Amino acid sequence: MTAHRIPLSELEQGIPFEQRHIGPDSEARAKMLAQVGYGSLDELTAAAVPDVIKNAEALELPGARTEAEVLAELRSLADRNQVLDSMIGLGYYGTFTPPVILRNVMENPAWYTAYTPYQPEISQGRLEALLNFQTVVAELTGLPTSGASLLDEGTAAAEAMALSRRMGKNKKGLFLIDADTLPQTVAVIETRAEPTGVEVVVADLGEGIPAEIAGREINGVLIQYPGASGAVRDLKPVIEQAHELGAVVTVAADLLALTLLASPGELGADIAIGTTQRFGVPMGFGGPHAGYMAVREKFARSLPGRLVGVSVDADGHKAYRLALQTREQHIRREKATSNICTAQVLLAVMAGMYAVYHGPEGLRTIARRTHRYATILAAGLTAGGVEVVHGAYFDTLTARVPGRAAEVVAGARNGGVNLHLVDADHVSIACDETTARKQVGAVWTAFGVDGDIEALDVVAEDTLPAALLRTDDYLTHPVFHQYRSETAMLRYLRKLSDRDYALDRGMIPLGSCTMKLNATTEMEPVTWPEFGQLHPFVPAEQAQGYLTLIQELEERLAEVTGYDKVSLQPNAGSQGELAGLLAVRGYHRANGDDQRTVCLIPSSAHGTNAASAVMAGMKVVVVKTAEDGEIDVEDLRAKIEQHRDELAVLMITYPSTHGVFEEHVADICAQVHEAGGQVYVDGANLNALVGLAKPGHFGGDVSHLNLHKTFCIPHGGGGPGVGPVGVRAHLAPYLPNHPLQPAAGPETGVGPISAAPWGSAGILPISWAYVRLMGGEGLKRATQVAVLSANYIAKRLEPHFPVLYTGPGGLVAHECIIDLRPLTKATGVSVDDIAKRLIDYGFHAPTMSFPVAGTLMIEPTESEDLIELDRFCDAMIAIRAEIDKVGSGVWAAEDNPLRNAPHTAAALGGEWEHAYTREEAVFPAGVSAADKYWPPVRRIDQAYGDRNLVCSCPPLDAYEE
Repeated sequence: MTAHRIPLSELEQGIPFEQRHIGPDSEARAKMLAQVGYGSLDELTAAAVPDVIKNAEALELPGARTEAEVLAELRSLADRNQVLDSMIGLGYYGTFTPPVILRNVMENPAWYTAYTPYQPEISQGRLEALLNFQTVVAELTGLPTSGASLLDEGTAAAEAMALSRRMGKNKKGLFLIDADTLPQTVAVIETRAEPTGVEVVVADLGEGIPAEIAGREINGVLIQYPGASGAVRDLKPVIEQAHELGAVVTVAADLLALTLLASPGELGADIAIGTTQRFGVPMGFGGPHAGYMAVREKFARSLPGRLVGVSVDADGHKAYRLALQTREQHIRREKATSNICTAQVLLAVMAGMYAVYHGPEGLRTIARRTHRYATILAAGLTAGGVEVVHGAYFDTLTARVPGRAAEVVAGARNGGVNLHLVDADHVSIACDETTARKQVGAVWTAFGVDGDIEALDVVAEDTLPAALLRTDDYLTHPVFHQYRSETAMLRYLRKLSDRDYALDRGMIPLGSCTMKLNATTEMEPVTWPEFGQLHPFVPAEQAQGYLTLIQELEERLAEVTGYDKVSLQPNAGSQGELAGLLAVRGYHRANGDDQRTVCLIPSSAHGTNAASAVMAGMKVVVVKTAEDGEIDVEDLRAKIEQHRDELAVLMITYPSTHGVFEEHVADICAQVHEAGGQVYVDGANLNALVGLAKPGHFGGDVSHLNLHKTFCIPHGGGGPGVGPVGVRAHLAPYLPNHPLQPAAGPETGVGPISAAPWGSAGILPISWAYVRLMGGEGLKRATQVAVLSANYIAKRLEPHFPVLYTGPGGLVAHECIIDLRPLTKATGVSVDDIAKRLIDYGFHAPTMSFPVAGTLMIEPTESEDLIELDRFCDAMIAIRAEIDKVGSGVWAAEDNPLRNAPHTAAALGGEWEHAYTREEAVFPAGVSAADKYWPPVRRIDQAYGDRNLVCSCPPLDAYEE
């Protein structure tokens, strides 16, 4: 018998999840605290966090639960969702995710824990997958250049409107939308258009542009293809008419339909947008899904979002990289082409791989089967006396049933099928990849008709007009033909993931990115069919599990942040920013203060801040940053006085983008409020605040959060993300809403920010689970350890690299910036050299040159253990010794392991003409041959890729040496 008998209740708890999530254990934390000079976590954070902002009380959240308990709770919520067969359509369709893609991409941390590929040498697998995606979109749309995903179809349409504005002839003309366009797309465009003064007109373009509109100046035209009603019509005449009037034409196209129909490019479109959801990505109650945009060549350099291009490495081998980055928000700020930052990379990879796996023949077969079911369904309805409105359609029928539409929809629902109630007289029915005979029979029964599928299959004719059938070849590259067996596909996915660096391989210490653990327990429910297979426009009674989860997550995020109301609709941090600024705008306008349009933004702010402010119809005024990294209080005071009557909002990040807790933040907020303005606290750095301070209590009126940072949704290699917006009560009436789901927001709201009512609802279980697993105390401890880890790294590196900014007590917040500029000036070794050399040591580099050029910003998060933290610090210290060798002349400035980094396995053989040894190149101090990570390419020539823009799969001979 043991001397101390442990109670059963304690044995039942097992190891708390907090200990799984937080890397350093109690012994390691004690060592780290000793290095930093504090006796406890509470003592450290008491010194680091200004008294004026500290929480007076603990978070009022349910206590922590075990992983088994949380999964059981989520299963109970999932069971409250009713998964019927969806034939609603409207941009969301049933699809089969090939299991090889589900298991090896969507459920694989090698893919979902990676970050945006800013270090292309260790992102080659993901970049190749995105190039596949771009090729699919470009070839199916018939336009030469496609981006690497947008957030969804609705926001892609809004981006097309903005692109038309930038590139079109009639800069001040109206934006014309065909009436047969998805209603959520129209609503998102209207939300985006109003603040920037763009007039939106919706009209029936079936017979061309009406004369009364054609007589006006038109900037852009948007047409759905096929239409929302299902109609397929020849768009050439209206496109030609629009071009004659000087308008830019966007076609919102269904990619599956384009495997059979003439492409938008062939029809004359300038821009094509849409969603790739039906290429193997579950509906997920609205998201996440990869939107797309493809453009004519003259628009390529103004394309919003990420763009993958082909370049060469230092040995002249083909390599991939992000192209044309100078047009993006993190560089051009208020002059950027878009505020898009994170998009939907993981979902774009899935959609691209769906096309790789099926190939053009497989995609055509799926499209033909979908169309066949639609024609059989229509033939049965027609034979039963039901009028099908359109003679030409692809997958969606609109049936006229005067006065009986609601009855038909209810009858179908009783038969296990959801249809779309258009109005009192019309019902639409959408077929998709998952449609089978059972659903067709249930629909016929709901309409009160009988049908014989076998008999009708013989007589039902394709309805696609011969003149609109596709005649050109597409997806001819070998990649779309050589991975048809699961064995081949599995190995291809493995090969690509081996060419990447993700959290499953090592720490990614990117400042302001919070690359923490994405626990398997949190991830598991995402692929449950009860969460994955729900259409976003189902009746509320079919989504009670989701709606409960959403409400609980909103309430818990409100408690964490100190706000009164939270909206989960924004599907990226950039969209949360826009939603928050639109709420501020709505508030001022409701008070009659239309003149309040000035947005004050510190010069060190995230680039999305300025880009979002411009999209919200605001004028950006930059506030200086002081030498110590804090806001220049005197300049702020002067700007407030200068713009007192026009001041709308101050946008600040807290802790600051310099990684410090600013002591004057409450005073700054008070000054803005006294002048009649609002305070927007960017939540990008919330990982340093949770459980310690609440933005809504120390002066914030509105914040967006990043669930893909602070609350454990994985970054997915560049998305998905969720950017909820939290507001004080006076701004709550101006949160986003949605035309198809009244429960999604206030009636007085600003309109939808994303296409789906609750944005990327399919990944919300991840953050719900994280909060439930940790409880209030666990969340606070995670924050404290994040602050401890950053200060530990700062203390260890400070003798070798100066830490640029510190706050109270000489401490940093959850990240630290090391200044490399003196070393660069003395030795010529650049930030880029150090970042690439870290690859040789087996690390992803920290954030480069943000917010200060010539620096590295390091954020370790709470999830990295002491072994990994020390490994990183040891690598940086070893690199400092290498820099000293350059400085002392042991190694030449133009030929040393830093300048030539990263080194591939090719360095082990062949000729060697460098002053340093092969071992110094590939096995630097502390790097084991047994555990070595080998980058697949050497340093990539960035300028070459932009000068020679290639953004689709290059021919195989391009890889020949």
